[in-house]
Amino acid sequence: MSVATARHLLVDSEEQCLALKAEIEAGADFAALAREHSSCPSGRNGGDLGEFGPGMMVPEFDEVVFSAEIGQVQGPVKTQFGYHLLEVTSRS
Repeated sequence: MSVATARHLLVDSEEQCLALKAEIEAGADFAALAREHSSCPSGRNGGDLGEFGPGMMVPEFDEVVFSAEIGQVQGPVKTQFGYHLLEVTSRS
């Protein structure tokens, strides 16, 4: 079974999500932005979600986490919680 680690940032609007993604692409620190802007409790840890397997997160997450390039910020990914930026940090 595959296992992945990832971090994410959750906000209410696609616009804010895109603006934060642009900041990250311009060199801003993902973890710092997650601490400042993410509405998920994981934001306190820089958005770190720890380790998880397929089916442990919402389907929209699984789709990205188990296919995206590692270390590449993905998103906005829309779920019932809002808009996420997602970065896979490892996968095995």
